[in-house]
Amino acid sequence: MKIELLEVLPEPIPQKALNASEVWGSALVFDSGKRHLISGVSGRGKSTLLHVIYGIRKDFKGQLLIDGKDSSAFSEEDWVHLRSRQVALLFQDLRLFPNLTARENMELLPARDEAAPSTETMAERLGVAEYLEKPCGILSQGQRQRMSLIRALSRSFQILLLDEPFSHLDDENTRKAWTLIEEELERRNAGLVLSSLDEVSDFAIDHKWKL
Repeated sequence: MKIELLEVLPEPIPQKALNASEVWGSALVFDSGKRHLISGVSGRGKSTLLHVIYGIRKDFKGQLLIDGKDSSAFSEEDWVHLRSRQVALLFQDLRLFPNLTARENMELLPARDEAAPSTETMAERLGVAEYLEKPCGILSQGQRQRMSLIRALSRSFQILLLDEPFSHLDDENTRKAWTLIEEELERRNAGLVLSSLDEVSDFAIDHKWKL
């Protein structure tokens, strides 16, 4: 799978963000099997970029091509298929239903990858197995972040979008999460687009851009 951004400019975009960006107004390619990092301070559009790729932000100039097809011609049905089978997104605000348990949130997946590790296995590895039956509203931000990551990794995808997925994790839990992410990327030969406030140096990344 290949995703291309050709001179994409969200509307509106602050001039200071445009001047400093290696992303906006440029030509970028995100494809399966490669790991891509988008780093930058808050307010430069990291979430906006991932939302454009995911098809929930359409207020931009330029072209978004998915496997060579212009996304402006996609129907809502096309986007539903893409999000359920090809592209998964971990939102920065996590979007877990607070009154549902973590497990119940997992069960709302549009399409589960049956070859992925079980929810219990991933929760055990990330140290949150004991919270699966707890309402997400009472979990800490770090616990919710790990539950949201498990939900994303349980989905069918060819490209995984992660919006600041380690912002509430300490170094040890970040390493555990990254190891699990790497395993799933390699198993599926999937691509990764990772957004971060800082340029990460401990992870194997193929391409890096600054916003």
